[in-house]
Amino acid sequence: MNKKTYIFELPMGVRDYECDVEGIVNNANYLHYMEHTRHQFLLTEGVSFIDLHHRGIDCVVARITVNYKTPLRSDDQFLSCLNIKKEGVKYVFLQDIYRMPDRQLCMRATVETVCIVNGKLSDCQELNAAFGKYF
Repeated sequence: MNKKTYIFELPMGVRDYECDVEGIVNNANYLHYMEHTRHQFLLTEGVSFIDLHHRGIDCVVARITVNYKTPLRSDDQFLSCLNIKKEGVKYVFLQDIYRMPDRQLCMRATVETVCIVNGKLSDCQELNAAFGKYF
């Protein structure tokens, strides 16, 4: 299988309490994995949600589409990966999660985010500057 290229990859591990009665990761936990990955990506690009919020800029999720492929189980190690693109005022994260070490695709998602600047939906110059090299 060819390896897809990503701009950011974060290794993580499944914790027991994230699994449901079937012994697989509960679907909602994938949203947490993806959010943590986005936040870590932003930090590597010098962007802090807290700093943005204090300046009147709130980045929020507008829509998430998730396709679950292969379940993760307790103690599995996985790689949470992302790419980003811009569509109008939206910052669209393309996120995949792979079980390791076999790199089996577990989940593929599209996460659309927008910025509320001083209470109004707006383009965010700070994010454009930080992420522009990826568009």
